[in-house]
Amino acid sequence: MASKSFFLFLLLPLYTYSQTTIEQYSSSNKIEISYSNQDSIPLEYHMSDKLHYKNFIVPAVFIGYGIASLHFDGLKKINSSTRDEIFEHQPQNMTLDNYAQYAPAVIVYGLNTLGIKGKHNFKDRTMIYFTSQLIAAALVTPIKHFVKEERPDGSNSLSFPSGHTTTAFSSAQFMYREYRDTNFWLSISGYPFAVFTGVYRTINDKHWVGDVVAGAGFGILSTELAYWLHPKINNLLFGSKTAPSTMVMPYYQGKKIGISYVKQF
Repeated sequence: MASKSFFLFLLLPLYTYSQTTIEQYSSSNKIEISYSNQDSIPLEYHMSDKLHYKNFIVPAVFIGYGIASLHFDGLKKINSSTRDEIFEHQPQNMTLDNYAQYAPAVIVYGLNTLGIKGKHNFKDRTMIYFTSQLIAAALVTPIKHFVKEERPDGSNSLSFPSGHTTTAFSSAQFMYREYRDTNFWLSISGYPFAVFTGVYRTINDKHWVGDVVAGAGFGILSTELAYWLHPKINNLLFGSKTAPSTMVMPYYQGKKIGISYVKQF
């Protein structure tokens, strides 16, 4: 029982995101604009690639927890007591976390090859994924050298935040964003791989719990920023393929005369 409770403890702060995302976008993914009740054409556009504060709540909480774990004694005790618990149960070290971090992204490309299409085509999703990895590296690498937290095994002072977990959660978030509009349960299936990666970074004595939680936050943040930046990068590299369009049309309803205005961005 103690062993099961220990693993549940490690899973809880990471798996929270997969539960939160179930409701996160349910009410704000699209907006409909209509300028008359009967005779105008409604305009619908998706907000999924626009910045919204809700997109950053979970990563901010995770990153905040990780930073706090560097300074507050109570959270430092959680780091050390978790490591003690791991050694007490002596689980077998594994290197699968080196590969599991990429699994969600590989699955996305595999599903598309099998005909289960995601949100973007090959070019666009590849640009998004590599952008997320560049952002992740740009965030995590300097922080590691600035913080200089010693790893649990004493191998070096680049423990905070966990780079493996950052990659894993950026990949899982990539899978979520690609499939959430067509198959929600498929879209969140990448998170168990990310959680596995984070858990085994602690089991393999490479990271403290706070490092892993912060890494999850940086990973999610990197992918959210990549999706927001993609239209801008795509337009910069390849130019805009669609121009804004405007429609103005008169209407007559009862004894009222008016004009309907619709603008497509």
